[in-house]
Amino acid sequence: MKKRLNIGLIGVGRLGSMYAEYLAYRVPSATLVATADLIPDRAQEAAERYDLPRWYDNHSDLLHDPEIDAVVITATTRNHKEIVIDAARCKKPTFCEKPLTLDLSDAREMKQVIESTGVFYQQGFQRRFDKGFRAAKERLEQGVIGKAVVFRGSSRDPYLPTLEYLAPKNSGGQFIDMAIHDIDIARWYLGEIESTYAIGGVLAFPEVATMDDTDNAIMLLNFASGALGEIDVSRNGIYGYDIRAEVLGTKGTLKVGYLRETPILELTADGIKHDCVPYFPERFGEAYVSQLNDYLFNLIHDHHPMLTIDDGIAALQVAAAATLSQRQGKLIEIQSL
Repeated sequence: MKKRLNIGLIGVGRLGSMYAEYLAYRVPSATLVATADLIPDRAQEAAERYDLPRWYDNHSDLLHDPEIDAVVITATTRNHKEIVIDAARCKKPTFCEKPLTLDLSDAREMKQVIESTGVFYQQGFQRRFDKGFRAAKERLEQGVIGKAVVFRGSSRDPYLPTLEYLAPKNSGGQFIDMAIHDIDIARWYLGEIESTYAIGGVLAFPEVATMDDTDNAIMLLNFASGALGEIDVSRNGIYGYDIRAEVLGTKGTLKVGYLRETPILELTADGIKHDCVPYFPERFGEAYVSQLNDYLFNLIHDHHPMLTIDDGIAALQVAAAATLSQRQGKLIEIQSL
């Protein structure tokens, strides 16, 4: 495999536009050569901005471009299945953002095609590449806090997305859209999750009820190890982007996350103030870049990726179980889905 790969980017929306910049300027092993998007103007604008030789208004033409060595998929989640399967059949090594897809049967079909074609696939979950989350994983493995017994994860967005985005047919609902990151970290830290009980409601934004979704939700987790867990997600963290994780062990606790973006405190008679992380591009920008560098490194050096399609399926399975639990009001065994 050559040392620098020609990359095709599929999906140039909010996250895809960030990835385009990363691939163009911050991933040394990548040469971004083409973009594709169902909204042609977006694909063309990105191609012109980064001086790319071509762009496409569909993923199929990009996948059949003989000069493209590998693809990065940041398209709308509901389109992941078709794109990933087509990429596998075209023998294009693939990186796909989370969630893997919105439906477990689709996810399992995607895995079957990937395995039957033997194509390289890496699942996107950028928090595993964040310095804080990685450091906590290392300390867990070193036994710094003894046996891990309780996990807590919290994700709070600073504002409500569009109602179109929130529609479960697009986002999958709050557990799949938001909590899936926390689920992946919970699995990474404490192992497989056996069951979950979830509650949720429309507590801050009445309009969310029209989308049959929640704006605040909580999951309880039972791990195969016997450990316990809790994840809470909120759409109304109006003060900033608040992402945290905590692991309680028999010999101590590890906490990951921060709120203050700029290392300065303002101390006056009115009180003590500091700024907050505005949103995910600022909080996880470096992690996204590290994730892409890892994808290209694994591909070039024939390394097995840390994150596979099995991780995408496992996280989706827990999120789907939480969604079902919240709707039915009962504990759901993960393996029942």
